[in-house]
Amino acid sequence: MNLSAFRGTSHLSGPELSSTKSKARSFIIELRSSKKRWFEDGSDSTSYKATEEDSALDDEGTRRPPGVKAAKKSSKERLSKKTVDDGKELAHFDTMCTLKKQDLVVKERVSKIKLLDSLIAKQDPLADYEEALKKKLIHELMSN
Repeated sequence: MNLSAFRGTSHLSGPELSSTKSKARSFIIELRSSKKRWFEDGSDSTSYKATEEDSALDDEGTRRPPGVKAAKKSSKERLSKKTVDDGKELAHFDTMCTLKKQDLVVKERVSKIKLLDSLIAKQDPLADYEEALKKKLIHELMSN
């Protein structure tokens, strides 16, 4: 249907306006009936219809378009590879955690050695708490 009759209706009045309104109503009715016929024919909104040769049954026994089986297979393969990759990543993560823990232990030991070195290098007599700290650090560093 030609839609040009519906444009610019603001300047219409009287019989012209009612004629335009009746055309609009008939257009809407025609549009609704064509949609109704279309869906009653068994058509749906997709333009693709699978035929007997090019469709296959999926796990639930329903029809599917070609290529779905291949897509499912490739996704399963990716998942299995991902599981293997996850195992490698987990092992790598565990290794990194172990190295980080060892690094922290070494840094703590170096920090204690620096503190003990500064206490030993002090020329003035040490206060009671400094003397106790010095003895504690010597004991800890000698036991490790």
